[in-house]
Amino acid sequence: MASASGFGTFTQAEYAQRLAGVKSRMEKADFDLIICQDPANMCWLTGYDGWSFYVPQCVLVHLREDRPIWFGRAQDARSARLTTGLPEKNIVPFSERLVQQPVEHPYDELAQLIRSRGWGNARIGVEMDAHYYTARCHAHLVSGLPEAHFANNHDLVNWARLVKSEAELVLIREAGAICTHAMKRAIEKMRPGVPQNHVIAEIYHAQIMGVPGAGGDYAAICPLMPVGEGTSTPHLTWSDAPLPDSGLAILEIAGVRRRYHVALTRTVHFGKPPQAIVDMAKAIVEGVDAGLEKARPGYTAEEVEAAWQAVLRKNGLKKESRVGYPVGLAYPPDWGERTASLRPGDTTEMQSGMCFHFMAGVWLDDFGIAISESFVVTDHGGERLCDVARELIVID
Repeated sequence: MASASGFGTFTQAEYAQRLAGVKSRMEKADFDLIICQDPANMCWLTGYDGWSFYVPQCVLVHLREDRPIWFGRAQDARSARLTTGLPEKNIVPFSERLVQQPVEHPYDELAQLIRSRGWGNARIGVEMDAHYYTARCHAHLVSGLPEAHFANNHDLVNWARLVKSEAELVLIREAGAICTHAMKRAIEKMRPGVPQNHVIAEIYHAQIMGVPGAGGDYAAICPLMPVGEGTSTPHLTWSDAPLPDSGLAILEIAGVRRRYHVALTRTVHFGKPPQAIVDMAKAIVEGVDAGLEKARPGYTAEEVEAAWQAVLRKNGLKKESRVGYPVGLAYPPDWGERTASLRPGDTTEMQSGMCFHFMAGVWLDDFGIAISESFVVTDHGGERLCDVARELIVID
């Protein structure tokens, strides 16, 4: 019986459609075989789920094979049987003695597997930017397959994931409800003098408890909560220090449903905020509205970003980094999909069903404000996935 977190989440027909789409992309890119080590791609292709991505593992897709092949640690083969619908012959474990072995490597056996299938001289696409595809993985694979032709597959599967199916959107909207719940619980907890880690504990509880009918999952990124001067940079976490009597705090979290993520950021000010901070927050919200209006088929990623930047410029502000990225199925260390970006020069066309985190924030030398939204591209503009007050949240 398949786990609800893996193969049982979607129909066999949906997995077959995903595989067909990936093979079409492979043919266009002139690959016979791709090797996917990104755990999100492994899950998307097969349903495989497990905290096993700290060791080498992958899913193989060959143009002439009807189903993908899972390759991983022997200890985790049972996870593949539980979470995927793959036949036994497509679940191939490597020897336990190869785990963290200083000389030999699991990909030595992967190379043997590829040769045994007659694919030793194949045109092979690998995920050069995948977080867990190490230099050592690549070196052993190349050494073991001297007649193969290797190339970066340029996140081929990630791009295939960009437009979500209706079944995926159900999970994403549930993740949005979980994110809404967790953010509201956090804001209720954020009072002067409350230790920062107490707020984070409240978030973790809300994330995992989820909402009625939809339990939560662990997030690919831990909650981020810079406080005071720390708000001038976006990726700080928390301490056990008390929240201040006055000043800013930013909170960035995600709701997760069966590995599908929806992210959200809100900014809190303790005490009466200066007018400059109030005005900056209003400009950020207005900029998001302008961008979401363009988040519909017929516009491009750069046009969505340009609408946001126009509002910032009108208010004497600027943000040099990208303002958004796709979200969906994810594992640590990141919930972004590493494909399109909402930034100048990205001509990716918006399509209904794409999901982005509109990371609307401005960071100055001594403070920052972020009021983001995750959204689905629709014919009517970006559909917000969360329902939390879209303003600077003032706590007296």
